[in-house]
Amino acid sequence: MSKANKIHPLEALKQNPFVLAPMAGITDHAFRTFMRKKKAGVVVTELVSAHGIEYKSQRTLDLMSFDEIQRPIGIQIFGEGPEVMAKAAKVCEDMGADFVDINFGCPVPKVVKKGAGSAMLKDLPAMAKLLAATVAAVKIPVTIKIRSGWDANTRNADEVTKVAHNEGITWVAIHGRTRAAGYSGQADWDYIAEVKAKAPLPVLGNGDILTARQAVERLNSSGCDGVLIGRGALKNPYIFTDALELWQAEKGLVAEQVQGKERAGRNFSVLFQDLAAEIVAHCDDHITQIQLKKFAAWFATGYPGASQFRKSIFQSKETKEVYSMAQDFFSGVGGFEQEDTSHEAFLMGGHG
Repeated sequence: MSKANKIHPLEALKQNPFVLAPMAGITDHAFRTFMRKKKAGVVVTELVSAHGIEYKSQRTLDLMSFDEIQRPIGIQIFGEGPEVMAKAAKVCEDMGADFVDINFGCPVPKVVKKGAGSAMLKDLPAMAKLLAATVAAVKIPVTIKIRSGWDANTRNADEVTKVAHNEGITWVAIHGRTRAAGYSGQADWDYIAEVKAKAPLPVLGNGDILTARQAVERLNSSGCDGVLIGRGALKNPYIFTDALELWQAEKGLVAEQVQGKERAGRNFSVLFQDLAAEIVAHCDDHITQIQLKKFAAWFATGYPGASQFRKSIFQSKETKEVYSMAQDFFSGVGGFEQEDTSHEAFLMGGHG
């Protein structure tokens, strides 16, 4: 990958503060390219193991691959030791990444039990050592993503921001839930705003942003330097396009548009076709079929007949049939507005 075209992530945020949140099994090479074309300001890879990088696992290296169109691109890594994390960050830099993002938010037991992910929130001295080693190993920016704390009694994102600043971290992205909360309840944006108000470095907010309007409102009300959008993009891939337009209109950068005026004219059949082309280009047939099913199900959310469509498409055994079924479904939803389905369980999961 070319290193000459690197883009500093903070400069990118000034132009477009809406970031595609890293999501395991979702923000792969294909989806990141697709989302950049849909105006995501910054994209980050799914979680990558520092040990996997050290062992030169081909699967791990595949997770880290990217196209130039994805810039600024961050590679998100996790691990529990300063040395292995520093080495992993150097590999990310050598691959041409614009920045390295360290995950201190993942609540998954198999990650936490090794002392990585959100477990690091319980040991800030160890976190400081890890950050110091990682920052020293590379010349590109290093960012971190955290939870608000380990549990409700030990929320310490404000302390983490101070540690991060002292060790030369570029920004802290805060998911507004504790590790103990998992993905239940609501993300606490009031707490994110409190931390941001006192933080000595840029802060990004994350959690429960499902619409473009919400994205802009959270950005404004929290005072954050950017917001991360995850599952909101799985239902509406235009969320970044719409959020950017709203934000630019508020700042007087573009003429104000009436949100939703083009929704009926948007062609989800063509949209799915564009994503499918990216998936086919980067995945084998088995993974292609899995990804097509997942994204078709997510994109269909809130449209008439979505429930039966999901059942049918997941029963299909042939990739061509999956694609054909999706095209038929999306060709028939033009003119319909997506319903609010934020209560549906399959869209309530999160990542980090």
